[in-house]
Amino acid sequence: MTPSIISRRIRHPRCKGLLISFEGSEGCGKSTQIGRLAARLRRLGCIVHATREPGGTPVGERIRHLLKFSKTNGKMVAEAELLLFSASRSQLVREKILPALSRGEIVLCDRFVDSTTVYQGMARRLDHAFIARLNRFVIAGREPDLTLVLDLDVRAGLSRARKKTKTADRMEAQRLSFYQAVRRGFSALARKNPRRVKLIDSSRSIHDVAGDIWRHTQRLLTR
Repeated sequence: MTPSIISRRIRHPRCKGLLISFEGSEGCGKSTQIGRLAARLRRLGCIVHATREPGGTPVGERIRHLLKFSKTNGKMVAEAELLLFSASRSQLVREKILPALSRGEIVLCDRFVDSTTVYQGMARRLDHAFIARLNRFVIAGREPDLTLVLDLDVRAGLSRARKKTKTADRMEAQRLSFYQAVRRGFSALARKNPRRVKLIDSSRSIHDVAGDIWRHTQRLLTR
């Protein structure tokens, strides 16, 4: 999804500064569902800022290319990967997300801090305690108000992703066991943080998945 900001006067009293992140393994349908939720919130009169990780800023987009598409990233070690994702997020949080939230906008983020916990912590098996400290620093203590994990069978997700792009990027070209660890990691995260992290079966129709997402979002809007 191309990062964008839609500016419109807030008309609905439930619209307020909220951060909603979308997570899941490759091919789970995050971009589609972010687009649907953004459209629905805008019909309420909310100002919605949809962004992505890595990326979302000029600095972040350069890092995204290095992580995913550069011909020089073949020997990138897990520690470098962790720090590059964190650098992109740090820029995004301070340049885009925190200012948008301070203006009362709703931010929808395609991946956020939980991706690092799962991909680099659980799947890459880097030090969990260090990652937790790094994450808190990078996001300036601002966790998502709601995290929606789109859960999908690993093989089905990879098939979707590769049909969409034809050429797999670096993060779509890992071993099957890596993505299985990612899926287990997100499930464990949802069990550990049931109030914030919601696991959604994304093997169903786009309409059914969007319905579940909207129900969770409505509860957040009415708190």
